[in-house]
Amino acid sequence: MPQSLVKNYMHIVFSTKNRESLIHQPYEDELHNYLAMLCQKQECLPIKIGGYTNHVHILCMLSGKIALMTLVEKVKASSSGWMKNRDQSLSNFYWQNGYGGFSVSPNDVDSVISYISNQHAHHNGILFQDEHRKMLNDHAAEYDERYVWD
Repeated sequence: MPQSLVKNYMHIVFSTKNRESLIHQPYEDELHNYLAMLCQKQECLPIKIGGYTNHVHILCMLSGKIALMTLVEKVKASSSGWMKNRDQSLSNFYWQNGYGGFSVSPNDVDSVISYISNQHAHHNGILFQDEHRKMLNDHAAEYDERYVWD
């Protein structure tokens, strides 16, 4: 019987709507754990999840059974509702409409894990928009600045 063999490491990035600073303790760690559970539910092995006050990074192994767009849609929809129920102050929690999705070579997985692990220190000196532009440019992604942010 033929096999379908897939090994796609994906680095997914998306921000809160208008990059509002809404992701703080005690909900930050809980959100990351919830995102991991959502990935697992879609048979996408979560490897590292982290971020900063206005965005998240997900490094996962994308299942061959789901499209990246579908995974992101399910993760964002469920986690947005989950965040809104954590606290009254989060009742207007929304994710941005878009996302960044970047393939990762198996040789680069450790460096992406380190990068995601150090988001708080990293963002002492760089805005999310600048970080995201750099990622887009590093991956030679074509984009129109007018449609990247919401």
